Amino acid sequence: MTGKNPKTLEKENDCLKGVGKGEIKQLERSKTKYKRVVLKLSGEAFLGKLVHGIDLSAVSSIAKEIISVRKLGTDIAVVIGGGNLWRGREILTKDKMPFIEKEAILDRVTADYMGMLATVINALALQDGLEKLGQPTRVQTAIEMEKIAEPFIRRRAVRHLEKGRIVIFAGGTGNPYFTTDTAAALRAIEINADVFLKATKVDGVYPMDPLKNPKVKKYDRLTYMQALKKRLEIIDSAALSLCMDNRLPIIVFNLFKKGNLLKVMRGEKVGTLIEER
Repeated sequence: MTGKNPKTLEKENDCLKGVGKGEIKQLERSKTKYKRVVLKLSGEAFLGKLVHGIDLSAVSSIAKEIISVRKLGTDIAVVIGGGNLWRGREILTKDKMPFIEKEAILDRVTADYMGMLATVINALALQDGLEKLGQPTRVQTAIEMEKIAEPFIRRRAVRHLEKGRIVIFAGGTGNPYFTTDTAAALRAIEINADVFLKATKVDGVYPMDPLKNPKVKKYDRLTYMQALKKRLEIIDSAALSLCMDNRLPIIVFNLFKKGNLLKVMRGEKVGTLIEER
């Protein structure tokens, strides 16, 4: 006797569909270090082989990685950027584009709201990718869009996680001048996440871009203050400060290396850990 009711067993079996017996045994043996996490994805993660837009094969690949974590029993929420669809900061100032007339320069607040809408588009794409693989998912937005998503309500988000659903937070914080990094840190603190996982295309934090200078060495560990003083561009200062004030650890890692997300969840040394001391 398992002590579980038939509905619970049916739900667990549905979650394990498509997973081989050997993989199931491996998952059963696995131990996860974190019970609840917030995963921050950049919009560029959805580019795949494209220059602009959404590569659905990339979305599907990311969805599989996320589901592999959910199968360990971890509550997982996701925050997505919108850089694959809209990069407002690049067209905001006359200094960056001196050949454009002043009247054609987009207002910063308007550009930020456009960016928030881009994150909603990405969130819906990820939701579709997850649900096609059988994973119940909810999208909650910081700006109300009741026809397509739920509004962000903390208690409802936590309840979804407790029921085994993945929650995608879209629309940033709902306010201009704040990045999706800050939104991820804020949501992580609000839902009492154990860690903020910052997924990137490099395997941690470096003193400079390792794609431009392959000789630079990765930081295995940093304190919040070290990261702030070094002005590392991997995460913005507002998000760092918020995590520091609330003692929320940050792990920066390469999502595109298969299995990395699972390794992070098991407490293996992957990427760069940013914490208090």
